[in-house]
Amino acid sequence: MVAKVWSQVSGSGTDIVVLHGWGLNANIWTPVLPALEAVGRVTRIDLPGYGESPWPQELPLNFANLCDLTLQALPERCHLVGWSLGGLVATQLALQAPQRFHSLTTVASSPYFPAAAPDWPGIEPAILTQFGKQLSKDFRRTVERFLALQSLGSPHAKQDVKMIKEWLFSKPMAEVSVLDAGLDMLASVDLRAELARLSMPFLRIYGRLDALVPSKVVPRVDALTPQSESYIAPQCSHAPFISDPEAFMQALANFIRRVD
Repeated sequence: MVAKVWSQVSGSGTDIVVLHGWGLNANIWTPVLPALEAVGRVTRIDLPGYGESPWPQELPLNFANLCDLTLQALPERCHLVGWSLGGLVATQLALQAPQRFHSLTTVASSPYFPAAAPDWPGIEPAILTQFGKQLSKDFRRTVERFLALQSLGSPHAKQDVKMIKEWLFSKPMAEVSVLDAGLDMLASVDLRAELARLSMPFLRIYGRLDALVPSKVVPRVDALTPQSESYIAPQCSHAPFISDPEAFMQALANFIRRVD
């Protein structure tokens, strides 16, 4: 019943799994793969519906199924790292099956992505709505515009977007239905009330220049999960492992080695 989730394993040692974000695939981790392999055995997967992991046609496209399918593809126990939408998935998996994870790291992610009154910084809901409307008209250009928004503010924005496009188009593009469902997840999934239940070591990495997950949200999440740690990359936007891979890996490697 369940379609196979594409994965690639490299390196040796403690298991580390990395999850990509909306619209993309496992190639997004290319800039830090050698450094990750120096820390442990790395499993990169294409999330169900993305890249080389087709969505099982018989399953509804929703967040619960996305998380269940992803969990089935992971090693028995690992350090879990999720970027953007992948961070939302990683957080849910850590809540759902805490015994499976040594640690949780989210990158440029949030337990609730939309901006919300009275005091929750995030993506303006109108932006997500606009992308959803444009997907069916020209989904490739819409995804490219979303990638450009991810690099907004980065000192190497043009270079970042160029590399991300190369990795994106090196694998099959997600179907419009998958992309649309992913936008719905970003607009609706809210894990804020559950964060206090997280029991494993938890690191949150942000970009100070991020336009999608503003750094102003950091103290709000600090208050929801005081047991976690946070690091804000000063010269990065939504993809700190691309904008400043050395600083990103220093923060991540130090954390994993300390808690392993």
